[in-house]
Amino acid sequence: MSVPAGSLLLPWGRLGIYIHDGLLIGSDWLAMGNEMAGLGASEMFERCRTEIDAYLRDPDHRFALPLPECGTVFQRRVWRALCEIPAGETRTYGALARALESAPRAVAQACRANPWALVVPCHRVVAADGWGGYAGAVDGRLMDIKRGLLTHEGVTSLA
Repeated sequence: MSVPAGSLLLPWGRLGIYIHDGLLIGSDWLAMGNEMAGLGASEMFERCRTEIDAYLRDPDHRFALPLPECGTVFQRRVWRALCEIPAGETRTYGALARALESAPRAVAQACRANPWALVVPCHRVVAADGWGGYAGAVDGRLMDIKRGLLTHEGVTSLA
């Protein structure tokens, strides 16, 4: 169950933060106008804010937030692999699939199921012939966010 904790306005959009039992159980890019304001900050919300501020100052910052064990075994493997992609670099779905001995579509589905937008950097995975998708979108606001995050991280060309 997602418990809204609040949201943070970032250069690319508003990021919703969900916390339960002291763990970050989710983060996602909110629709325009959805601010989740006044929900009451917590120690974990403030820790998330501090970590995100560190990322904004230095895109090489690696998030160190407690995340609950969730998802399938395969999804967790993909999410761990995403965290190993350095800022400023991308991987294609195919390259990640080969490294995990899987298929590109399965990797893409695990990326789409990632409950921790920004914290687990699925935005660093691209298609062999372009940007690919982001959070289930292939154009529009979410793709603008993906391109903005990669630009912030110094990506000048795709993998």
